[in-house]
Amino acid sequence: MINDHNKSGKKRVAILIDNGVEDVEFLIPYNAIKQAGMDIVVLGSRVNEKYKGKQGKLTMQADSTTTETTASEFDAVVIPGGMAPDKMRRNPNTVDFVKEAVQQGKLVAAVCHGPQLLIEGDLLKGKQATGFIAIRKDMINAGANYLDEPLVIDGNLITSREPGDLAIFTTAILSRLGYGGKAAALPNEKDKNAEWWKLADAWGGSTKGDITKALNTALAGDRYSLEALQKYSEKESNTAAKSLFQEMIANKQHHIEKLQAYLHHLGEKPSLVANIAEQYAKVKTALTGTDDVYQIRSALGDLQTGIGDISNLSTMITDPVATGIFKEILQDLMQFEQRLVQLYRQYVTANIQPPKPSTGAAVKM
Repeated sequence: MINDHNKSGKKRVAILIDNGVEDVEFLIPYNAIKQAGMDIVVLGSRVNEKYKGKQGKLTMQADSTTTETTASEFDAVVIPGGMAPDKMRRNPNTVDFVKEAVQQGKLVAAVCHGPQLLIEGDLLKGKQATGFIAIRKDMINAGANYLDEPLVIDGNLITSREPGDLAIFTTAILSRLGYGGKAAALPNEKDKNAEWWKLADAWGGSTKGDITKALNTALAGDRYSLEALQKYSEKESNTAAKSLFQEMIANKQHHIEKLQAYLHHLGEKPSLVANIAEQYAKVKTALTGTDDVYQIRSALGDLQTGIGDISNLSTMITDPVATGIFKEILQDLMQFEQRLVQLYRQYVTANIQPPKPSTGAAVKM
């Protein structure tokens, strides 16, 4: 048992770990708290086990376990996300440890899938909280008032949604533990104009190069889609489909402008891949058929590929601005997907011919 709490006068923070933890969701709070001169203790489920991160960037041996420690030894508890919380929630000692922390008024901070542990401990009833969008319904069913915001604070409970929120999430933890920064004060956690990516980078998150690469990946996808949609629209004779394609084209142009503007803000330029994406689309669409349903299906296929790609980008980068752009693109793609699916089904239904009745003589048995 760790029993020298506060002998050094330092704040002591427990950070939970298990296999499949989202690497940056562990590393950024861990590094920031350590750099702030506080004691941070890694708590796992089993003694002497090395835990591996979901992305393969993290290998960490726990300092102790939730079985050997008590919440009273710490000032705060941090619960990273990924696949780890689903494992943590199966350990009654870990669930009890977090329940004790909440009951004792300790600071408890959970990000992404981290609130799954709070759900297991029945700790969200009547609380304002957030988490990864995939567990929104679970949190609501557990009694939480779910808010789709980068940072939600309710008493001593701090929650955030995803890697893009990590710098804000971690700043909120540090500021409530009394740290204002050594060289310079930390930004206000509500400051939307702060360059949060720089803080995240300093704590082990995405570098400027990582962010630029992700923006260019999204830009290449949108430039390809824009060119393809223009070609589909030219070949399409169905009025409703043509109108929807035109709406999607305008939406793509808007996204491209936002991506280019943020690249410019970072002092970067579109990559070669982003610049030649239109040419690739021209070659591919030149080989497609000309019937209306083919254009709809082709557009739907491109759109669904885009949803997968941009969804991955939106959970990779620890920059809230880039993540915000990716999430806006994702939301628009998903809405257009539903409209295209509906249009496709209407078109197919309208063009299915019922089988003709047989005109032959009946066969007598």
